Amino acid sequence: MKQFDKDLSSPYRALFLTIREHLLSGMNLQETQKPRITTFSNADGGICHLRTMPHGVDIGFLKGAKMADAPDQLSGNGKAMRVLSISSFDETVLDYYLSQAIKLNR
Repeated sequence: MKQFDKDLSSPYRALFLTIREHLLSGMNLQETQKPRITTFSNADGGICHLRTMPHGVDIGFLKGAKMADAPDQLSGNGKAMRVLSISSFDETVLDYYLSQAIKLNR
């Protein structure tokens, strides 16, 4: 079973679908449903991945270590990736990080 199918049967299905719809609307992102994760990219490469978790939804920004984190909501200490863990949709916060992620890909 692909992770996407697991996400659709998760208690956080509605949140996952809301974020997915937001990522696919007006940002020229393409979705790839991989066996273990759903990824989003543009013509310049990968932007983020999305998956449900026991606490909500995680959005992993592939170049998150280079992003400003004024809302102080990213986690991780690796060389590249940072994760936004959420349990409710906040368009302003998501767009704050997403706009940076897209700019970093140019």
